[in-house]
Amino acid sequence: MSKKTVPPTTTDAGIRVQSEEHSLTVGSDGPIVLNDHYLLEQMANFNRERIPERQPHAKGSGAFGYFETTQDVSKYTKAALFQKGVKTDVAMRFSTVAGERGSPDTWRDPRGFSVKFYTEDGNFDMVGNNTPIFFIRDPLKFQNFIRSQKRRADNGLRDHDMMWDFWTLSPESAHQVTYLMGDRGVPKNWREMNGYGSHTYSLVNADGEKFWVKFHFHTDVGDQSGNAHLTQEEAVKKAGEDSDYHRRDLFDAIHEGNYPSWTLKWQIMPWDDAKTYDINPFDLTKTWPHADYPLMEVGKLVLNENPVDWDTQIEQLAFEVNNMVPGIGLSPDKMLLARGFSYADAHRHRLGVNYKQIPVNAARNAKVNSYSRAGAMRTVNAVDPVYSPNSYGGPAAQPDTGPEAGLWHADGDMVRTAYKLRPKDDDWSQAGILVREVMDDEQRDRFVSNVSGHLADGVSEKVLVRAFDYWKNVDADIGERIEKTVRDMIGGKSEAPGMASALSISGEGAAMKEAAE
Repeated sequence: MSKKTVPPTTTDAGIRVQSEEHSLTVGSDGPIVLNDHYLLEQMANFNRERIPERQPHAKGSGAFGYFETTQDVSKYTKAALFQKGVKTDVAMRFSTVAGERGSPDTWRDPRGFSVKFYTEDGNFDMVGNNTPIFFIRDPLKFQNFIRSQKRRADNGLRDHDMMWDFWTLSPESAHQVTYLMGDRGVPKNWREMNGYGSHTYSLVNADGEKFWVKFHFHTDVGDQSGNAHLTQEEAVKKAGEDSDYHRRDLFDAIHEGNYPSWTLKWQIMPWDDAKTYDINPFDLTKTWPHADYPLMEVGKLVLNENPVDWDTQIEQLAFEVNNMVPGIGLSPDKMLLARGFSYADAHRHRLGVNYKQIPVNAARNAKVNSYSRAGAMRTVNAVDPVYSPNSYGGPAAQPDTGPEAGLWHADGDMVRTAYKLRPKDDDWSQAGILVREVMDDEQRDRFVSNVSGHLADGVSEKVLVRAFDYWKNVDADIGERIEKTVRDMIGGKSEAPGMASALSISGEGAAMKEAAE
């Protein structure tokens, strides 16, 4: 029987290494010498082997698989990946928002749900969360929002007071905070979690007709409600027992052949409806009622392959909402438009200007013909001519490809102002519907317990008063229950002066009822 050949250890230049245990020294007890190049390479590489972590969404993991379009949706989009029967390779990453790279998976936090589709027309990235909405609607507030969820400057600790200070001064956050403090705030695992594009996108079909769309990925695993969760007590326990619980669960399930999957569904809004609909369809803090725009099935997303090098395939995986392919486009959503810059710029800082040449980020099925050149870590040769316009046969833009999504009419003076309010635009109604009409009694009890425990943990009196009024605007009964519970927990009085009694809750909840799917 032949002895198995062991491959030699080499330097990063492919040169064989003499020892992995002993440095080169002057005699066995003498000093280490500077010409031990392998030792120097090992130490230098170790000092540099961690790239900067993401600012939000630092902690997470992912896997690979495919998406298959199973229904005919060609009347809405000409995008090649959404033609019936087309199968497209994907990479996915799940994450928490506020925690650092080593933080526990089970902290109460929204979860990132991002998908990279390697299409024949280039990469299409769907950057989403496990909730259909977000905390804010204007990108100028985003940086300060994230800072309020991270750590204080003085002691380096996360602080509930600054979280609630920001939230209560930003009433548009109420819908998302209601999700966060409910069962979806700590998913049982990523496999039983729904995902959403959250933003409104645009579609265009082969005839140039345009539509607005929202993306919903519904889990096919477990009870398929998207609400599989850990209680607060279970989450705290898991954080101590296994801080990588969600990462481990996904890897082990795929390794064992239990491939997680999701069904993609769309809500489609006719183009002209957006002009007159009674809520702003581009407001990221709002959902579209399913009664008005029902879900339609599009296809199936399956994860069936684990990474083999987590640092290369997952930590360097980069998503950006500006990766759009023909047939799909952006919308007037201010948050979406700003993310079109911020995500790509974050990757340039974290991974280098040529991050799209990293294999996991590179287009697989489309030819790249770009005038970009040079820069650190470039691996693709530039080819003359390296400028445009030119007379020597370089690539040329194609203006005759027809009407595209992502283009809409706009006019007016340049102003710094909020969206124009529509008849049913307010910050409280949809959060109130979620509490009263979507949650059952047990879910409401857990919600009150979660909010109260969070508020009773270091939140100052002036912020507490605002928080009680915040929840009374969402639902008067829930607000009263939260106030009483918090006061009992901190041993104080059971009442506090109201600050927002003039802000009434809309009575049109039934007409706007959302299925929390």
